[in-house]
Amino acid sequence: MRAQLQQCTEQVAQCFQNHLAFLGQTDVENALKYALGGGKHMRAYLVLETARLHAVARDIAIWPACAIEAIHAYSLVHDDLPCMDDDDLRRGQPTIHKKWDDATAVLAGDALQALSYELLCREEFSIPEKQRIELISSLARCSGIQGMVLGQAQDMSAEKSSVPLNLDQIIQLQLNKTGALIEWSAMSGAIMCAESPDALQSYAKALGLAFQIHDDVLDVEGNAEQTGKAVGKDADAGKATFVSLLGLQAALKRSQDLVDQACDALAPYGRDAENLKNLARFTISRDT
Repeated sequence: MRAQLQQCTEQVAQCFQNHLAFLGQTDVENALKYALGGGKHMRAYLVLETARLHAVARDIAIWPACAIEAIHAYSLVHDDLPCMDDDDLRRGQPTIHKKWDDATAVLAGDALQALSYELLCREEFSIPEKQRIELISSLARCSGIQGMVLGQAQDMSAEKSSVPLNLDQIIQLQLNKTGALIEWSAMSGAIMCAESPDALQSYAKALGLAFQIHDDVLDVEGNAEQTGKAVGKDADAGKATFVSLLGLQAALKRSQDLVDQACDALAPYGRDAENLKNLARFTISRDT
């Protein structure tokens, strides 16, 4: 799985390098390129792999794969800002507002968000216009106030509240904040072919929650050198998480149950979905 993710990372990096060759050396341009570095590229892998399941060529699927990575990078840049989660470390490197300043981070994030939609409009991304519009509109929904942005707002509101979130509220928050982009990534292959994305959506919902539970586990058991970001912040802030509500062992079991659900959802694809099943298993075994 790590080898496949690395191959995906290299392909995404090459596409960005070619597409962004025009960039100069201003702070915001350098910050944009910096934000696209590192990471597991799990969302891009989901796009490429579900495209393969639906016989979409890789040189076509690379464009939505890069688009989702641009949106994800933007979300991390803004999430790290002092007015949000206030993090100094991301992917083992200083966050953009620490390396440059807050304004550069805001502008780099804005540029990354715009870049994602530009990529989906490329002539080389040659799919029927109806499917292209559905991809663009669904990305807007899942990254905006009906998805990721709503989840971030819910997270910030919870931090200010004296009443901790319950389990159902955390699940809904994470389905928005983390899960929405994962869902779009997994559904994109079917959308590109105008086929039903229902099985992939069910897979992605379970995968996204398993991913977040494991992130909460890493915040307790991991270290900054491994994860590439600060750990222990949730506990220090008294923030309700899957681990704090369920306990460590129950959280680990819940994540395994979700991986099993994710794999079961792929039954319509038979053996062709083995890579996606392996990704789900990897999600709860990773140390970053």
